[in-house]
Amino acid sequence: MSEKSDVRPPAVSVIMPVLNEERHLRGAVQAILAQDYDGEMEVVIAVGPSSDRTEEIAAELVRETVSNQNKRVHTVPNPTGRTPAALNAAIKASRHPVVVRVDGHGMLSPNYIATAVRLLEETGAQNVGGIMHAEGENDWEHAVAAAMTSKIGVGNAAFHTGGEAGPAETVYLGVFRREALEQQGGYNEEFIRAQDWELNFRIREAGGLIWFSPELRVSYRPRPSVRALGKQYKDYGRWRHVVARYHEGSINLRYLAPPIAVCAIAAGVVVGALVSPLGFVIPGGYLAAIALGSLPAGKGLPLKARLQIPVALATMHMSWGFGFLTSPKTLAKKVIASRRPAVLSSN
Repeated sequence: MSEKSDVRPPAVSVIMPVLNEERHLRGAVQAILAQDYDGEMEVVIAVGPSSDRTEEIAAELVRETVSNQNKRVHTVPNPTGRTPAALNAAIKASRHPVVVRVDGHGMLSPNYIATAVRLLEETGAQNVGGIMHAEGENDWEHAVAAAMTSKIGVGNAAFHTGGEAGPAETVYLGVFRREALEQQGGYNEEFIRAQDWELNFRIREAGGLIWFSPELRVSYRPRPSVRALGKQYKDYGRWRHVVARYHEGSINLRYLAPPIAVCAIAAGVVVGALVSPLGFVIPGGYLAAIALGSLPAGKGLPLKARLQIPVALATMHMSWGFGFLTSPKTLAKKVIASRRPAVLSSN
């Protein structure tokens, strides 16, 4: 028989930063342990100071896998609660040549790791990633998921809406060669958000390839409330402006659309209230646009979920735009001061 059948695939370390992930942590880890992958696997959970049962559940998962030599769960503390610090702590505590990043509310498709390892080999990439497939568990989450996977919600972002396989600036989560992570010194911990983009930027600067493939798919659980979704997207906008200041030329119309919309709607309301009712045409036109855009996005969903899609869209757009517009220059200066140059291979 083929000699290849006797060769085990490379061992894999799955790193997972968690903070207040009581609701999804066990399911996320079970999706990892159930992977259709023949190689050895470890899961390293970096646990932040949670206010729910996250730490207890993580400890249970460690105990349940302690006798399994091929698929074991470990934990490391992350006192700061910050995602990049958690990722670096988990990387340091892990040991295998392939490193898979997963979030505590992400569910890997059954062949995700096997496919990613194959793509690393086929493409020669330093990091591969795929689609962030939002899936809800109730009407509100179904609405948010529809908004997050529609072009009216997120534009043409391939990792949200899909696209052709090929080189990319950044990818969702990522499956890395350990050597690439160690060469670049891991994540920049000043990037509380957008740390993936910054690390992938350094990998690309060093000549490495980042590869997007729609074959890779992670089910993502949306935020459970309007307030939580608003905070998430405000942070996205805030840190995207930091990235724009950090790396000139990284901004495009897709990123500028939400802050432009916020300014236009605010101006329209002021003009409508103080000068002429015609000013209300702008906010009225925006509301009409998201109402119409929600129709194809909500196809097949229950009526209650469909009715909430415009709310989700408006929350995402306005929060992202507000975060972008109010992002302080001092934050960007602090991050720029921590800039790490890309480390070129010594080979």
